[in-house]
Amino acid sequence: MTERGGTSTPGADAGGERVRRFRRTAGTTAGFGRAQSRGAERLPVRSAVRGARIAALPVAYAGRQAAGLGRKAIGRPADEVDRNIRLRTAQHIFEVLGELKGCAAKLGQLLAIYELALPPEIAEPYRIALARLQDSGPVMLPTVVRAAMADSLGPEWRSLFLEFDDRRACAASIGQVHRGVWQDGTPVAVKLMYPGGRAAVAADLRQLRRLSTVAKVFLPSADVLGVTEAICDCVERELDFAAEAESQRTFAAAYADDPDFRVPRVIAQRGDVLVTEWLEGTPVPAIVERGSREQRDRVGMLLVRFMASTWLRSGLLYTDPHPGNFRLLPDGRLGVLDFGACLPWPPEGFDALAEDYTRALFRGGPDDLGSTARRHGFAEPDRAIDDGALYKVVSPCMEPLRHDTYRLTNPWLRKHVLRVTNPRLSNIMRQLTMPVYMTPFARAVLTAVGALCQLEAETSYRDEIARWFPHLDAIAYGTAEPGEPEDAPGRLQGPVDLALVRERRQQGSQPRSSIERTG
Repeated sequence: MTERGGTSTPGADAGGERVRRFRRTAGTTAGFGRAQSRGAERLPVRSAVRGARIAALPVAYAGRQAAGLGRKAIGRPADEVDRNIRLRTAQHIFEVLGELKGCAAKLGQLLAIYELALPPEIAEPYRIALARLQDSGPVMLPTVVRAAMADSLGPEWRSLFLEFDDRRACAASIGQVHRGVWQDGTPVAVKLMYPGGRAAVAADLRQLRRLSTVAKVFLPSADVLGVTEAICDCVERELDFAAEAESQRTFAAAYADDPDFRVPRVIAQRGDVLVTEWLEGTPVPAIVERGSREQRDRVGMLLVRFMASTWLRSGLLYTDPHPGNFRLLPDGRLGVLDFGACLPWPPEGFDALAEDYTRALFRGGPDDLGSTARRHGFAEPDRAIDDGALYKVVSPCMEPLRHDTYRLTNPWLRKHVLRVTNPRLSNIMRQLTMPVYMTPFARAVLTAVGALCQLEAETSYRDEIARWFPHLDAIAYGTAEPGEPEDAPGRLQGPVDLALVRERRQQGSQPRSSIERTG
């Protein structure tokens, strides 16, 4: 239930209207479903229990397949039997990961991207189950919420709030978020870690480290152990609410009064509780499901702009740009949430890496790409690799940057994921590795591309990158020399008029930057 805070404080009267607005809207904000009535007081934290539940997934799947053979033998249609197996397996994944949360929820977010490699008719039940994962899972009962708040904020914690709703507003990977009104009348989001969440994540990371050697079967040349440790380090960062608050303050300062973005202000942080301003807006997953074409394109453009600008403006890399961390605000800005997975960026050598890869992929050829891969640690220096095969796999991934506008789609991503993850021994990607320091960057890029493909966003990806990294655009396309036309490659004339692009495409004509750019 919603309760009033225990004391009156200066500024409370001025915030009276905001308190009344909170009472009217609590639990009805767009995109925030009411928590399920079922409750779970604690995460399953015993390592043996969590490990057994995760290990049961493939065992149960094998059992369903065996049972399915029997059903087919007695005449049940094969398509019907196979679909039933997929649906039951997807539901099992949802139930296990949703109950365990912790690292398991992060696994679900990654699976939501990699399921794009599956054919649509097979991926559908997994997509439905994984889409439910973020806003599901254990719901802390009010008594548990109140005890957890007291553990971090002290027994008189209610005096800090004019209002606090002890029913969950939405879920987070390792906790849940509640609505409230701070003592000065500010509507706030209160992020609270699940009791036992820290121990549960530690158990998951131990299991991940044990299982990481299996990846050598698929990526024999990769430094799997090093990459695993980098992933574990990134996950452990998300358990530190004090570090998250500091990162959020940095981003809030860097994007203060920005016309495109809104980062909520940190109000307070103590222990496993983080209090920030409440952002009223439409969650991007809702836009993925039912947003207009204009909304999808705008969110996509802003997502690219945010990711391209973050480390130049804040000195930090935002590594977790999945759709659930963004809101489209009523004024058209993109609200950004969850700063637990941020780290200083770029490391030494990254600028040279970006320049060399840009030169090889846009101005060079297979030999240049092969030498660049060896020079920057993506292939062993003395190992002979097929530079032509490498170029054939990597170069098409740059296609969105070769056009004035481009629409990313799930089929586009599926095609490239299948090419990269092909298990054949002849797959060139099996001969490559990745420098450990690139792990957070790879996570950020892959997650962002997955979100853009879900949105099917059409925008000028090249313009957004060039806006923040003009030297890379100059390397890729050159710079207009005296006597060259102003719309020569590499010359940005203004924002792309997407409506005109679509109109010309419908007419069957090819885009021309001198016509389609405005300003």
